[in-house]
Amino acid sequence: MAKKRPQERRPILIKDEKHGLPYSKGLRASSIMATGVMPSEAYEGAKKIEDHLRATRKQTVSVKELRRVTLQTLENSFGAAYAEKFRQWQSLSKLDKPLIILMGGTTGVGKSTVAGEIAHRLGINRFISTDAIREVMRAFFSEELMPALYKSSFDAWEDMPGPLAENGDPVVAGFSVQTAAVSVGVRAMIERSIKESTNQIIEGVHLVPGFVDFSEFNDDALIIPMIITVADEDLHRSHFYIRELETEGTRPFERYRANFDNIRKIGDFIVRRAQEIGVPVVDSQNLDTTVSIVLEQIIALISAHTAEPSAHDAIPELTGEERR
Repeated sequence: MAKKRPQERRPILIKDEKHGLPYSKGLRASSIMATGVMPSEAYEGAKKIEDHLRATRKQTVSVKELRRVTLQTLENSFGAAYAEKFRQWQSLSKLDKPLIILMGGTTGVGKSTVAGEIAHRLGINRFISTDAIREVMRAFFSEELMPALYKSSFDAWEDMPGPLAENGDPVVAGFSVQTAAVSVGVRAMIERSIKESTNQIIEGVHLVPGFVDFSEFNDDALIIPMIITVADEDLHRSHFYIRELETEGTRPFERYRANFDNIRKIGDFIVRRAQEIGVPVVDSQNLDTTVSIVLEQIIALISAHTAEPSAHDAIPELTGEERR
């Protein structure tokens, strides 16, 4: 006689006033990771939340109730600080305008990796690099008309016509010309995000503070610029070797090694511009730490913008029936 198949458990429906979706441990784990909890621990936390919801024997739970249970689980499992970070992260849903994060820094500092991780943890699906913007712009401008678009950031100076001057440094001058051109595309991407009211992360070497005036977008978007740097030269140089291994030689170490001084020079220029304007600079020594620092700063800025109560507002305790 054929064995009976185990009865599948009915999904728990999370509902707001109009819509409902089944509870997802994966999605809840992603939101917990936004607080800085490691992925494996975040999944365990999401499982505890599911177990608690099932223990109440409810098939439908409100979004408010899910939030309360999540806060209590985080406080019990990881501490009050993580519950507070989650509370702040929730302020993202209260934004009345699109969030646009700009992650800049010179070649090889890990900004694309950091930006990708931030996008994942904040649930931002629209992600683009300034190199991609530059590629698109090549379709509209010939090499003869705009040669800077056809070179790498660290050798854009080689084909620049006319006198070059940025404190007498042609490398920075060539890079500045390229950045000014790409900034036109960056501005277009920001305007499109505002028009479509979608959150977005843009990353790339061309996001140099001061090349686009973001203040004119203050009423329409929350724009958060940040710069990633690696102060330790040996650590920075090692990133290119690791990149070559990970990409199986498609991004060869030797080319970057030969231009390393120019890459560092551009990095110093970007950091200097950021410090002059007051854009946050994060010195990346360790990927996990850098992601946590960047995430904390972003969430704090979002929370301040939405005037989320800070707080140590008490998290409602679970009732005796709920604890069983």
